[in-house]
Amino acid sequence: MHKRRVRYRGTHPRRFEEKYKEHDPEKYGSDVEKILKSGKTPAGSHRPILVREVLEILRPGPGQIGLDATLGFGGHAVELLGRIVPGGRLLALDVDPIEIERTEQRLRKKGFGSDVLSVRRSNFAGALKLAGEAGGGFDFVLADLGVSSMQLDDPRRGFAFKYDGPLDLRLNPSRGQPASALIQRLSAEALEKILRENSDEPHAALIARSIFFRREEIQTTAALAGAVRQALSGVLKGMPEGEMTRSLRRTFQALRIAVNDEFSALEQLLRNMPLCLKPGGRAAVISFHAGEDQRVERFFKEGLERGVYSQAASSPVRASHEECYDNPRAASAMLRWALKRQEEIRS
Repeated sequence: MHKRRVRYRGTHPRRFEEKYKEHDPEKYGSDVEKILKSGKTPAGSHRPILVREVLEILRPGPGQIGLDATLGFGGHAVELLGRIVPGGRLLALDVDPIEIERTEQRLRKKGFGSDVLSVRRSNFAGALKLAGEAGGGFDFVLADLGVSSMQLDDPRRGFAFKYDGPLDLRLNPSRGQPASALIQRLSAEALEKILRENSDEPHAALIARSIFFRREEIQTTAALAGAVRQALSGVLKGMPEGEMTRSLRRTFQALRIAVNDEFSALEQLLRNMPLCLKPGGRAAVISFHAGEDQRVERFFKEGLERGVYSQAASSPVRASHEECYDNPRAASAMLRWALKRQEEIRS
């Protein structure tokens, strides 16, 4: 039976669920191409960042076994898979039970069967468990941190303030507690600490107090955004709207990191990274804010000093001006890499 598309007011769809062309790119390819050329990301999709740089660093080749620790929309995975066949294999992880199924279906339709691609629903901190399947280690490991565009764009996930929706922020909606519940049990001081440590928010104290005093009514993304705007209405008066937008993004980011305990998972991955790699194996990590990048830098530097790694990035690789123009979400990306020593160190 034919299913009619969602109707919308006006000449162009505005709500996420109304953007039927963007949700069906195979049928409306030319329309989606126009969206991409305008520097925007089509609703429900994601544009991989720093692809050329990742491939130059990881050097995937035929017969290699790799790990994509954050599968997401599968943009990096497609490029990696195309270079490790024939004879290679890619294991891919993602904690999001909603998006992982969609991504696996897309990749299967592209011809990547179970012989070359294995998809597992797991936090990327579980990478070490898969090293055994890779014959004791991977030739390369990629981790693209943060959230993907399709998660940010879907108001039902509660990751952003663009559309109103439940204040959830969980990467796996079936585990843990949503951000709305977390807010209810935190003090103003605890909220301020989260905002400072997870997003370097300069107005952390003001925002924390506003959230705390309105915590009972903050159940949606719009309510949280309203609390932030109320807190900063005085200090940002007369300032460009961009200043407010940045604080809104940092607030949502900070709470998302806390809800999903992302720093702990990242540190576990980085701690286990040398054990996941074969001798001479390569690791690449894309982070999107200082808290993540500092952890990646620290673990890679410590590994270099211990002789576990033979090389490591001294500074992060950033997206080109051209990529940032085409995809504004690439502007905050920071790519660090490390190369495991060829020979084991003898004590």
